[in-house]
Amino acid sequence: MSLKSCFLASTLCLAGGVASAQESHSTFVTSNLLGIFYHELGHAVIDLMQLPVFGQEEDAADVFSILLINEFFEEDTATALAYDTALGFLGEAEAAAGDEIAYWDVHGLDEQRFYNLVCLFYGADPEARQDFAEDLELPDDRADSCPEEFDLAYESWGAVLDEMSENGGGVSLQYQSPDSEHQAAHTIDAVLLPEIDALNAQLQFPHTLDIRVESCGEANAFYDPNDTSITLCTEFVPHLAKMDVE
Repeated sequence: MSLKSCFLASTLCLAGGVASAQESHSTFVTSNLLGIFYHELGHAVIDLMQLPVFGQEEDAADVFSILLINEFFEEDTATALAYDTALGFLGEAEAAAGDEIAYWDVHGLDEQRFYNLVCLFYGADPEARQDFAEDLELPDDRADSCPEEFDLAYESWGAVLDEMSENGGGVSLQYQSPDSEHQAAHTIDAVLLPEIDALNAQLQFPHTLDIRVESCGEANAFYDPNDTSITLCTEFVPHLAKMDVE
């Protein structure tokens, strides 16, 4: 069973979640919240499925995120999400302009993450996404290798997700509704709830994975292997909104 055949049925449900969140916040904010959630889910899959990672795990989680955007959504929605999440990396780079570059960090430079995302999304369908690559100024030297890069990512992650979907869905992802009445918490709710329902309908994790939304004192999101949980911080909503305005 291919990855695409496993998940096409969930496309409308997932796309609906993004649309509902857009009622109160921009598509840029909701798209990047979705990309961030998929990134942290990538960390969770690596941990819970005990996957070997040849290279930086952060890079692998980035690949997982854009692969799910490519697979889960119809073309127009997927392209809009890819644009916004790519521009989110550029926004982070611009926000950090003038700061000392943290070459020691486990994450790649935001500019590199931008080009990796653009390359993979373009590589999934070069003919249909030529305008996407040109708009985001993907250099020809990199574009030539993007179809091969996408195929490698698809073959690697597709096999894992096929294994997780073999026995049908379940209730592996447990969402903990935030206590806060703050608008940011409701915005994240609107993005996450349909995603979690759709993922549970398709996948089974070997261990329950808790999804939490809470205030952290900073714009952050993280997977904690000690208690198998993903936390999305409410501070990300105003952080992304400010970036969008700028």
